[in-house]
Amino acid sequence: MITAVPVDFPDTALEEEILGDLARVEASLAETAHPDDGLLTQASRHLMAAGGKRFRAMLVLLAAQFGDPKDPQVIPAAVAIELTHLATLFHDDVMDEAVVRRGHPSVNSRWNNSVAILAGDFLFARASHILADLGPEAVRIQAETFVRLVAGQMAETIGPRAGEDPLDHYMHVITEKTGSLIAAAGRFGALFSGAPEQAVNQIAAACEQLGVAWQLSDDVIDIASDSEQSGKTPGTDLRQGVRTLPVLYALRAASGPASCLSPADARLRWLLEKADLTDEALVGEALSMLRGHHAMAESRADVLSWAQGARNVIMALPEVPARAAFLALCDFVEKRTG
Repeated sequence: MITAVPVDFPDTALEEEILGDLARVEASLAETAHPDDGLLTQASRHLMAAGGKRFRAMLVLLAAQFGDPKDPQVIPAAVAIELTHLATLFHDDVMDEAVVRRGHPSVNSRWNNSVAILAGDFLFARASHILADLGPEAVRIQAETFVRLVAGQMAETIGPRAGEDPLDHYMHVITEKTGSLIAAAGRFGALFSGAPEQAVNQIAAACEQLGVAWQLSDDVIDIASDSEQSGKTPGTDLRQGVRTLPVLYALRAASGPASCLSPADARLRWLLEKADLTDEALVGEALSMLRGHHAMAESRADVLSWAQGARNVIMALPEVPARAAFLALCDFVEKRTG
């Protein structure tokens, strides 16, 4: 089941074409994740059955509009990108000890960590097999992207180095972990549709900035929205001990000797650094204080800055209907952030 990202398509013809191609991607995903082994089939299809926005696949298809979107390489490229993304989710859930993904039990909680890791490895292998048929350039891009994904995950796992600004470290992590694969999606769509080299590079750059903006927007929403608005439990990152952008800005504002802090800043720093945020009352207090903190305005400003960076690059692309769709994505990221 596809839960499409809400894009204001400029005309019905483009919308119908993209949705039709997404259906082809979905069918190919189901067929690809069908090995001979029954358990591997169940596990590798588990997240697909849970649905998803297929955001990266959609970016491949939109980027292909700047060349020949009917090129037979475009759909396999979108499938490979989505398989890679799904594989990273299997591995992320193991590392995070997650029990739920997309409202369903994660593979590691339904089976075990070994099954989840092997299912993720299988999807990576299937993606690589598809890309091998698309040629050495596809394999090279995938390899470079995978290096960035792993480097970003390693940086997140280790944490900031001595003397490194936690905010700089965090931005590096999300650029590598999130931005890199979204950039690859745009590059694949433009490249395999035969778009001009300049457009390929522009689309990849815009998609990377859009991907970072999307992640930063999620950071804000996790704190600012209630569950009815976002569909998620607010404060999920706080409960897991993940310091996202608003938290890092708040901690920066509350740095220095405790004697120099206001009572509110001292309390917030204690909540974010030392409190047991599995306690619902303490999480609620931290959320309330963060929502009224200027760290939220700073975080929203960063979202707007990254979205505007993507918009500036997109505006230099040829004026085809897909350009308006890309611009609408930038608008959507800004609006969802509030």
